[in-house]
Amino acid sequence: MTGQHRAVVQDEPVRTGAWRPEPGAVAILPTENALFAEAVRAGGGAVAPLSAETRGLIWLSYTRAAELENILAENPQLGWVQLPWAGVDAFASILARHRRDDLLVTSAKGAYAQPVAEHALALILASLRVLPQRARARSWNAEPAGVSLYGRTVLVIGAGGIARELIRLLEPFGTDIVVVRRSSEPVPGAARTVPVAQLDAELGQADVVVVAAALTGETRHLIGAAQIALMAPTAHLVNIARGPLIDTDALVNALAAGTIAGAAIDVTDPEPLPDGHPLWSEPRCLITPHMADTPEMTAPLLAERIRLNVAALLGSRPFVGVVDPVAGY
Repeated sequence: MTGQHRAVVQDEPVRTGAWRPEPGAVAILPTENALFAEAVRAGGGAVAPLSAETRGLIWLSYTRAAELENILAENPQLGWVQLPWAGVDAFASILARHRRDDLLVTSAKGAYAQPVAEHALALILASLRVLPQRARARSWNAEPAGVSLYGRTVLVIGAGGIARELIRLLEPFGTDIVVVRRSSEPVPGAARTVPVAQLDAELGQADVVVVAAALTGETRHLIGAAQIALMAPTAHLVNIARGPLIDTDALVNALAAGTIAGAAIDVTDPEPLPDGHPLWSEPRCLITPHMADTPEMTAPLLAERIRLNVAALLGSRPFVGVVDPVAGY
């Protein structure tokens, strides 16, 4: 049941000073949603149309991110904005242009970590067990193929909620987990934690490379042709974050040449991946159409995030999922 999912929240960024958003009514846009309206009320708040009295805004659309720009420009009274997804790359340029000290933005980071990490584990196992080839087969092939996850080295790029939950799920497999993150601050459950500057040095030692980082200007094509060339020919690449973190052309070339053993991706660049794209027919590649989580899974989790942050808006408890405008996530 989706009710078993919980948020995986790490330490929040610290805001300097004592400023907090002014309490007030909350608007839900671009269209109101009954579940999330109830979450606002459960947090002690009131849902109201956007007006001069509105102090909070819950923005529910990723595809209509551009509309948020005018709303922020025309409503300087807003002190808090809740975004709908863990990744805020679609909103990054807007938030940069409207960055101000009296606006706090929260995302769903950590809220969806469990279903996404579960999907990541499924992709890892499927790729190691050559299920992309098996699923495409039209005749019996008794040639042994596939390897076990037990005891493998897993390199996880990113240290957010998804990475932390994946580490927990990998524990029964006795894997050797290395985390790559912006700092070398240890991540619980990982054998080692290294900064991004050491990514290239770690790639050749990994049996599985899992991309679970935020997409920013600095991380676009974090895994490019040079990085894929450093991976072992027996290694598998998994992406459950954002498509542009991997150079798609480089991935296509590597799979076609057999320089890596396989790839399993829930996100692509471009997205959606066009019909006829080489990755669709690549036997070493498994593609799921950005379905690591579904609305059925995420809606209760976002509702709980909204409830907590409305309570924060109206009281003194900390906000959850605060977006660092400098880091971009």
